[in-house]
Amino acid sequence: MPFRLQAASLPDLDGARDALAAQLFTPCGLSQPQSIGFVPPRGVDHAPLIEAVAGGRHWLLQVRSQQRLLPASVVREQVQEAAERIEAETGRKPGRKALAELKEEVVHRLLPQAFTKTVEQRIWLDLHGGWLLLDAGSMAKADALISLLVAALPGLAVAPLHTAESPAACMTAWLLDGVAPEGFSIGRDTELRSPGDERATVRYVRHALEGDDVRAHLQEGKRPTRLALAWRDRVALTLTETLTLKGVALLDVVLEQRGSPQGADEAFDADAALTVLELGPLLPALVEALGGEAAPGTPGTQPAASAVSTSG
Repeated sequence: MPFRLQAASLPDLDGARDALAAQLFTPCGLSQPQSIGFVPPRGVDHAPLIEAVAGGRHWLLQVRSQQRLLPASVVREQVQEAAERIEAETGRKPGRKALAELKEEVVHRLLPQAFTKTVEQRIWLDLHGGWLLLDAGSMAKADALISLLVAALPGLAVAPLHTAESPAACMTAWLLDGVAPEGFSIGRDTELRSPGDERATVRYVRHALEGDDVRAHLQEGKRPTRLALAWRDRVALTLTETLTLKGVALLDVVLEQRGSPQGADEAFDADAALTVLELGPLLPALVEALGGEAAPGTPGTQPAASAVSTSG
């Protein structure tokens, strides 16, 4: 998910690394439902919490979150059993407040026995281009990452990306014309959805999208919610109606430049350098293909995200 980065008051690299150390990840305690914090992107203990790439113009970070999984059905069952015992002993059903207290007690008792789920997400700050890219598939997950980042770096301000045209409108035009914007080519996957209450949906997977059937769906009013694209035949991605980029992958012609790194450190350095080199120019080109960037609140603009997160 791309956002606009305003980095005027960010500390230097060493200062930023020290600041992130205050938000270091620690595993969930026995009675702690969730935990989130920074870990070294290199995946090695005591490695730097920020990896600087391309002369420090790009910062790579990694966040680890852990959650104790406590099924709601199990909690409800335990609460119900406790409520029935109270009713049998007192002759009265517990009220709403009593049920809420019972639920808290059940959760507190069961949490230490719950399994944990751990997820890692990448953060990429393009200090030169003014971009923030988050490995997040929803605004809720993006907000959690932004909140953690802004708490660690109080001088940071993040804003949604606004484009003059909506991704859905542009993807519709590209499919109808059979022509992608400069530097891009249309892939073989798309999803078309009707805007009505029924939200009828048609999915094409590994299918040529130049056919009359695709145009017929578009002419009937369906709009693309996602479309597979390639950037300069070097990067594959899927663009969504919310300007989220999914399935981003470097293609073989790029990976051939990686060579044969010796060891995990060399492999990380090679992958990081290739990623920023190839994806760095992609975002400005994509924004240009969507009519260019527009100021928030401009009539007709399309925000890539529905919320603004800043440094306060």
